[in-house]
Amino acid sequence: MSDDQHSDSEHHEHAHHEHAHGEHAARPGNQLRKELPAEVPAPAPGAGQRPVPRHEESLTGRQRLVKGLWPPRLTRPQLIVALLLFGLGFGLAVQVASNSDTDSALRGARQEDLVRILDELDSRTQRLEDERQGLEKQRSELQSSSDQAAEARKQTAEKERQLGILAGTVAAQGPGITMTIEDTKGTVQSDMLLDTIQELRAAGAEAIQVNGVRVVANTYFADAGKSVSVDGNKINAPYRFKVIGKPQDLEPALNIPGGVVQTLEKEQATVSVAQSGKIVVDALRQAKQPDYARSSSQ
Repeated sequence: MSDDQHSDSEHHEHAHHEHAHGEHAARPGNQLRKELPAEVPAPAPGAGQRPVPRHEESLTGRQRLVKGLWPPRLTRPQLIVALLLFGLGFGLAVQVASNSDTDSALRGARQEDLVRILDELDSRTQRLEDERQGLEKQRSELQSSSDQAAEARKQTAEKERQLGILAGTVAAQGPGITMTIEDTKGTVQSDMLLDTIQELRAAGAEAIQVNGVRVVANTYFADAGKSVSVDGNKINAPYRFKVIGKPQDLEPALNIPGGVVQTLEKEQATVSVAQSGKIVVDALRQAKQPDYARSSSQ
């Protein structure tokens, strides 16, 4: 064999060897490609979403907020809550206005009047404290007395005298005031005198007599022409109140701003109040047996 033939043979074998080697190298790549899943194309931008209108893209953040809140879209629970809040606010406003009306009379009061009102409140507090201490003392005496029966009778007799004063069945005397109401115009009515009684009781009055008529728990006032009837007894002006109690509490209570004296003076009546160390209340009432009420201890 010639050298040329030998070269061609070697060249042919070398090419065949390279072709086989290329097929062998490419075969694993094809096998891996077949085993991989098919590529999924990426979704287009905004796919599956509501397209944003062109005019909304130009809105600012504040404009979008306003557009989201208005017009309002209220559900039924939200509407109920709104109504409840409105009712609560309205009630608070009414309460504040009521308190303002109640305190309006005190706002215009003078300093000495306010001091007098505070003194009266302090006096009422002190009276209640004294009463509490007295009751505690009675309880202690009953518990510690060697002769509890005699002590009980003593306290019962004392209680009977106290109740007799309140019921008007016994006379009473002590410090207090005398109040006189001159009514030349005939403008004083029964409700004004009743307000006077209530103010005196609130100030600590223990016994009251009006023009010879004893005032008790069930006393009533009524108009009788230009006069006034007290428990069916007609009385005429001037109206004189004899009151037993602490004078330093009774007189200021009548003279508070907007109180009894100012109300009567607006009706062109003349009012005078005098303190005294001894007031005698001697008008008596007959003890009346109640028709229905009975003692709960029996």
